[in-house]
Amino acid sequence: MNSYFGLGDWLVILVYLAAMIALGVWFGRDQQNTRDYFLGGRDIPWWGIGASIVATETSALTIIGVPAIAYGGNILFIQMIVGYVIARIILAIVMVPHYMKGEIYSPYQLLEQHLGPGARKVAGGFFLFLEPLSAGVRVYVACIPIRLMLGEQICSLGGLVDPIFGAIFLFVVLSLVYTYVGGIKAVVWTDAVQMVLFVAGGLFALFYIPTLIEGGWSAAMAKASEAGKLAWLNTHFTFGAPFNIWMGVIGGTVLVMSSHGADQLIVQRVLASKNVSEGRKSLIFSAVLIFPLFLVFLLVGVMLWVFYQSHPFQIPLPERKPGIGSNDFIFPIFIVTEAPPIMKGFLIVAILAAAMSSISSAISALASVSTMDFLKSALKGRDEAFFLRFSKYSTVFWSGVLIFVAWLTREVEFVLNAAFSLRGLTSGALLGGLILALFWRRVGTRAAVSGMIVSVAVMNLIYWPPKIPALAETWQKTFGGEIFWPWFTLIGAVVTLAVAGMVARMAPPALPPQRDAAA
Repeated sequence: MNSYFGLGDWLVILVYLAAMIALGVWFGRDQQNTRDYFLGGRDIPWWGIGASIVATETSALTIIGVPAIAYGGNILFIQMIVGYVIARIILAIVMVPHYMKGEIYSPYQLLEQHLGPGARKVAGGFFLFLEPLSAGVRVYVACIPIRLMLGEQICSLGGLVDPIFGAIFLFVVLSLVYTYVGGIKAVVWTDAVQMVLFVAGGLFALFYIPTLIEGGWSAAMAKASEAGKLAWLNTHFTFGAPFNIWMGVIGGTVLVMSSHGADQLIVQRVLASKNVSEGRKSLIFSAVLIFPLFLVFLLVGVMLWVFYQSHPFQIPLPERKPGIGSNDFIFPIFIVTEAPPIMKGFLIVAILAAAMSSISSAISALASVSTMDFLKSALKGRDEAFFLRFSKYSTVFWSGVLIFVAWLTREVEFVLNAAFSLRGLTSGALLGGLILALFWRRVGTRAAVSGMIVSVAVMNLIYWPPKIPALAETWQKTFGGEIFWPWFTLIGAVVTLAVAGMVARMAPPALPPQRDAAA
């Protein structure tokens, strides 16, 4: 057991875990069919869905990694959040009305409606393949510093298993319990609670750390400004690092248009809205929250840098591990060694909340696509009780997949620093496919599917060679540097649209029959 934690800290952690499970059981009382399980009966208020959207996209890796970015550099990352806000406004205006036509369970049903079943299956298949990899990476990387905080004995389940595997297993299984019982309604409401917890944790850290610095907040900000830690604007355009305003306004906007408009992980929440107005409010609410949230955690990283300029580390910084650098341990080490009793437990809970919200959301989204986009469309004669049972079994299956992927990827060094990049391998194809379905449907199924497949192939050629030592030098000489992940979605979407246009021009299609959105 971690010697830095007192009884009060453990009590806070245990109460939190028990409360999350209790919420799941409470919301699981009235699950009668897949509509209840995956859409929450479409009676969840907009503010709950908006909070869930923010919690879903804010993993423990974000809460740990964003302060590390500012600690090791500055707050240039805030430029990305400009695009995150712009994209939500565009989606609220343009996309939400399409989601609310009929009763759909995923954005991939829109592809079937306008382009045919082949496009839906390809898009759904991409999601089912890449989301476990991306989510598994987030689970594993988050478990490394969490193991430091909770201690070897807890994470190894009393010495029975490897501590990292134990941490992975505990997080995924605890998230599974309330997801299995309560479905999307449990996920949304636990997400909302979890969002409040990690926002409160960030605010506490932001205002507590300066009290430990001589001169307080004003002196800390002055020292940070003098060192360039508060630099937030870079107008120099590049396709590689560092972050710049063009990445935020262009790359970030297109990225979030895919993640929040064509990716089931986020879209599932919007689909649970009561109507168009409620769906729009939920996206706008998340837009209002996301900028200050990231700014808070970037400033926490700045305050940590100022603090550790005059204070020694009570725990030595661990060596860099695959997928996580030494700086990623800064915030966890501060929590363990410097936070006051009880609040230490609350800060740990904030990180646990971020980890569990992203896990439960991934499990629910994967179960929804596998059930509604694949099984239900193939077995039209079965009753709702069958599909509800399968939906719950599916959450168990995908939980097992996440555990397996998270454990397996510990050996693959060039994968583990890729939580954002992995999703970028398919995000452009999904966004491009959705654009074709809604605004350029005359290209037909063959052209759309060809565009999506070629897009994923191109993105793999862009992503993997720089990560493979034998190819990295050749890539550097040929292309002059690695393309940064904020551009991935834009590149993938352009490839999808361009290839679809060329294929349609060479072989004009017959328009597919229009389908009911609820099919």
